Amino acid sequence: MRILLVEDEPALSLGVARALEREGWQVDLLVDGRQACAPGLIEQFDLAVLDLGLPGLDGMSVLRQWRSQGARLPVLLLTARDELRDRVAGLNAGADDYLVKPFDLSELIARLRALKRRAQGRVSETLQVGELTMDLEHRELSHRGEPVRLSPREFALTEILMQRVGRVVGKEAIVARLSSWEADFSENSVEVYVHRLRKRFCSLGVAIRTVRGFGYVLEACEGAPADGIADEA
Repeated sequence: MRILLVEDEPALSLGVARALEREGWQVDLLVDGRQACAPGLIEQFDLAVLDLGLPGLDGMSVLRQWRSQGARLPVLLLTARDELRDRVAGLNAGADDYLVKPFDLSELIARLRALKRRAQGRVSETLQVGELTMDLEHRELSHRGEPVRLSPREFALTEILMQRVGRVVGKEAIVARLSSWEADFSENSVEVYVHRLRKRFCSLGVAIRTVRGFGYVLEACEGAPADGIADEA
């Protein structure tokens, strides 16, 4: 998951970013409300954490601009204001949730997970494909109860594919989800990681199929080829 964090307090933004990155999420940070309203920017993200008290343009105005542009991603507001009218105004402007400062990082993460589940129409923190199970809360992948060890990027790519099991996921979408402004993730990188995962999954009853000109499909299979490859581009 790729998250946009718009927060101008250096200590808070750094702490939040590090906590979210430990969850395996890609985090991009902005400190100015005007920057957050750049054309096409918000479309790159799955979720946003937005402070209300921003320089340049306040968070409420940023949120209204996002929604007027058709942005549908979940938005969690951070606010130092604990008055009912401020919370109601934020929700009416299109926020999905809010936290009042100071807050505990564990609560922020729990709320973001809940927003993510709602956006994806899920009620649990578990993804299942065949006998492959992903525990999103504990960031663990297992097969028949035995752990499957993956690097953070391999895990993130597997999560993307398992969230859309049986459906094509385009290379561009994968690049957008796994990139950040500090670390680009190219289409060549996608091919490298898909190749690695195919080798890992070949004996686990799961295959990653290439759909030429479109992307990849993760699916459970019986009698998968030894390398887990079908319709290779």
